[in-house]
Amino acid sequence: LDASEWVNSDPIDVAELRGRVVVVETFQMLCPGCVQHGLPLASRIHRSLGDQGVVVIGLHTVFEHHDVMGPDALRAFVHEYRLPFPVAIDRPVPGRAIPSTMDRYRLQGTPSTIVADRAGRIRSVSFGQVDELKLGALLGRLLAEPAPADAPGPADGAEG
Repeated sequence: LDASEWVNSDPIDVAELRGRVVVVETFQMLCPGCVQHGLPLASRIHRSLGDQGVVVIGLHTVFEHHDVMGPDALRAFVHEYRLPFPVAIDRPVPGRAIPSTMDRYRLQGTPSTIVADRAGRIRSVSFGQVDELKLGALLGRLLAEPAPADAPGPADGAEG
């Protein structure tokens, strides 16, 4: 993730997440699908699977309405919607509408859901409303896979 700043959290070094399944929910504050589906699902995943080795990260990736979706508005949004997980702000690219991480992963828009396995490999990228049963099944399969040998163990604060 190429984040210009973090809301709800200190900056996260994704290398420290090795050994955990990671769900990145990309969103924009003014995106109805994000507010109605993506963010509530991400919050449920965080609450129900966070203690089982799944980390949820929000990525606010603004590609339209730039003037009204700045960091201060995002902080108010995160507070009002009570988002319980860390939120990164996708780094804007000067002269371009598409921010850095969105471009790097060739995301089609928001909401988009990125799932990485315990080794940090991207296993799924979905655009739009995801099928919750399929996502749940995928997360279950990824949690059942063994953690990489060099992943932090439970003593390091990560599920193994």
